[in-house]
Amino acid sequence: MNFPDDVKYTKDHEWIKIIDGNTALIGITDFAQGELGDIVYVDISTVGKTLAAEEVFGTVEAVKTVSDLFLPVAAKIIEVNGALEKNPELVNTDPYGEGWMVKVEVNAISDVEALMDAAAYNELVG
Repeated sequence: MNFPDDVKYTKDHEWIKIIDGNTALIGITDFAQGELGDIVYVDISTVGKTLAAEEVFGTVEAVKTVSDLFLPVAAKIIEVNGALEKNPELVNTDPYGEGWMVKVEVNAISDVEALMDAAAYNELVG
């Protein structure tokens, strides 16, 4: 399984990566997409909203189940990955790259730094 070192992880199997200043990308982990199976739909209607850490920002639908998506840290949702509308399977094939789900403005970078690193997440799911 793939757990890149340049992202932080949550117990709910989301990842977050700071890309510039307080702007970050969020998605689900390789472990999560593997557990869900084939992703058929991603539903995120929270653009423009500021949410608290661990609030639901959307859902991901796989062949067998629908799962809530939890925000790793308090942030404002500024963009949804439009590519997922036509190609939700990107979450399966490239969960840390083209399969990102939302772009956010993080309220406090220190909240991101407090999340699990790759080694700790690997221990959680290992």
